[in-house]
Amino acid sequence: MKISRIYITGFMGSGKSTLGPIVANTIGWNSYDIDSEIEKRTGMKVTEIFKSKGEKFFRELESSILDEHSKELEVVVSLGGGTIAYNNNFDIIKKTGVLVYLKSSPEKIFLRLKHKTDRPLFQTIDNLVLSDEEALQKIKRLLSEREKYYRNADIIIDIDGISVGRTVDRLVRELKKKFQMVN
Repeated sequence: MKISRIYITGFMGSGKSTLGPIVANTIGWNSYDIDSEIEKRTGMKVTEIFKSKGEKFFRELESSILDEHSKELEVVVSLGGGTIAYNNNFDIIKKTGVLVYLKSSPEKIFLRLKHKTDRPLFQTIDNLVLSDEEALQKIKRLLSEREKYYRNADIIIDIDGISVGRTVDRLVRELKKKFQMVN
């Protein structure tokens, strides 16, 4: 099967934004990060968008940008952690490209995100910071809700304890083994 689009998904903090451009560079394709594009287009950080315009606004813009990139050729798209679970995004992704899931345990995700202040996940509606236990429970709940999408990825890579370089190498090998990439 020939492919011309690769979508990288995984929970917040799984490395999608880091790996996407490296994979794209390795195979000679363009790279896009949906959250970064939303920030560029709105002039606001994701956390600001959630606070001032709400999640619905964010998700609609996210879907629109995904739709744009689903029509391009030779692209690697780093999705937001929840992109696949909203609107008809999952169907668009599966119909137009290959879905790669960067899998990580809730505990590892928590450790990666624990000291990040730019993530809406760790704040309440009142802008209070969640306790460690509340944050870990929220990660587990969201992972559970999204798992039905994540487990349907074409390639699943467990990233816990693996360096970025080795993850990229493994992913590119898997892509080349399973798919014929348009170039």
